[in-house]
Amino acid sequence: MKKRILAGLTAALLCISLFSGCSQKAGTESPAAEKGASEEDTEEPAAEPELTHVTLNEVAHSIFYAPMYVAIEEGYFEEEGISLELVCGFGADKTMTAVISGEADIGFMGSEASIYTYAEGATDYVVNFAQLTQRAGNFLVAREEMSDFTWDDLKGHLVLGGRKGGMPEMVFEYILKQNDIDPQTDLEINQNIDFGSTAAAFAEGQGDFTVEFEPGATTLESEGSGYVVASLGEDSGYVPYTAFSAKKSYIDENPEVIQGFTNALQKGMDYVQEHTPEEIAAVIEPQFPETDLETITTIVTRYYDQDTWKSNLIFEKSSFELLQDILESADELEERVPYEDLVTTEFAAIAAQ
Repeated sequence: MKKRILAGLTAALLCISLFSGCSQKAGTESPAAEKGASEEDTEEPAAEPELTHVTLNEVAHSIFYAPMYVAIEEGYFEEEGISLELVCGFGADKTMTAVISGEADIGFMGSEASIYTYAEGATDYVVNFAQLTQRAGNFLVAREEMSDFTWDDLKGHLVLGGRKGGMPEMVFEYILKQNDIDPQTDLEINQNIDFGSTAAAFAEGQGDFTVEFEPGATTLESEGSGYVVASLGEDSGYVPYTAFSAKKSYIDENPEVIQGFTNALQKGMDYVQEHTPEEIAAVIEPQFPETDLETITTIVTRYYDQDTWKSNLIFEKSSFELLQDILESADELEERVPYEDLVTTEFAAIAAQ
C-alpha cells in the first residue's frame, strides 16, 4: 500500500520554451533589417501552436481510472499539444472495434482484447504502450453484511458476473480457483446481463451476490440494497487490469503523439501519488456530474487504499505473463503470444523519467 504524501507537497514544474521563426546571428543585420525587425516587434504575437486531435475510446467511464481524469481536468494533454476527445465504448469488445476500424486513435481497455485480436491473425494488431491500473477494480456485493466473509460462502449461490472472456469475469473465476472453488459446479454465475446493468438487476432482486465496479457497489450500499464483502483487487493480487493501446501502424506513424499522450498520463499518475483521496476527488468531480463529491471521495479512497494505480505506466513482462496465466485458467487462450509484439515500454519509460 502506498504511503500517503502530505497535501502540501508540490511537484517541480518543467518549463519548456518553444522558439519559432527565423533568427539571424548577432552583428549581421543591415539597417533595413533592423528596421524591419523593429516593425515586427509591434505586431501581434504569433498564434499558439495548433493542438493535435486524438480520439480516445475508454472501456467504461469509472472513478477506477482517476489518474486519466486528473490528466484531463488539470490540462496535461493540452500541455503536451493534444486536444483529447473522450468516448465511452461500454465494453472492451466495442472499444477494440473502434480502434481497429480507425474510429478511435487510442483505446483504453483490458489488454486481453489485444491478445485475442493478435491470436486471430490481425496484421495491423493493437499494441499496449501504457498500463494504468495494477489491481482489479470490482467488488463482491452481498445482500447482507458479512464481516467474516470467505469465498466458500459463494458455494451453492447465484452470482451476477461479467461477460465471458472479459477481465472482470476472468479475474473473478481466477480468485475462485485460487480458493479451490469450481466456477462451473460449486456456484451459478449469470453472465447474460449487459455491462453496467448488474447493479440495477441486483437491486431488483436478481442473484444472491453481484460483482460490481464503482459507483455501482457504493450505490447499492447507500441504497441499502447490498454490502461490499470483498475486493477482487485485493484478493487477486497485482494484475495488469487496464492499459492504453493503439494499432501498430498508428504508433509507427505518430510516435510524437503517443509520447505526448503518455507524458500527460504520467503527470496524472504523479498527481495521485502525491495527493490525498480528498484532493483527487475534488479534481475529477467534473467528470462525474451525477455523483456527489462525498461519494466520489469514498470511491477514490477505496481504490487508493488498495494500491490500485501504478507509480509509472510501464507494462512489465511479468505482468503480461500473469495476464496470460489468467486467460489460460479461464480457457480463453489456446496459445501464448509474444510480449515483445504486443507491448512497448519505450514511451512509458521516457515519461517516467
